[in-house]
Amino acid sequence: MSNILRLDDTDRRLLRVLQADGRISNGDLADRCSLSASACSDRVRRLRDGGYITGFAALVDPGKVGRALLIFVEVVLDRTTPEAFETFAAAARRTPDILECHMVAGGFDYLLKARVRDFAEYRKFLGEVLVSIPGVRETRTYAVLEEVKSTTQLPV
Repeated sequence: MSNILRLDDTDRRLLRVLQADGRISNGDLADRCSLSASACSDRVRRLRDGGYITGFAALVDPGKVGRALLIFVEVVLDRTTPEAFETFAAAARRTPDILECHMVAGGFDYLLKARVRDFAEYRKFLGEVLVSIPGVRETRTYAVLEEVKSTTQLPV
């Protein structure tokens, strides 16, 4: 099956409902989207097979699991070669404190999103993990004081 589907209004409605409640039963999803249960199941399967739905997950409260401090970090590498990029990316993938790692265009090379318990834990992460990655020349840290908006739901 092709990975490119032409999404209609029903597909988009399915995606919106599933983003808001990934645990909704097929029957309830079908009702909310004005479909039969079998048509709903077929469409969801097609959306999964087409790569539009990449998975389902539980959203965990970071504070309740000792990860209350949200940090963004700009990282500048000492050289911009394919090897340096791959070394850094591989290290970021292995580091559980790093939730997101994005190579960016602009005044720095990577933007990281990390969660740790507190500033003492962040200082340890910075000194023992981040700056010890080969090729890291400079970092700039931005601690989040208030999360104004945080969502995983894409407008579809």
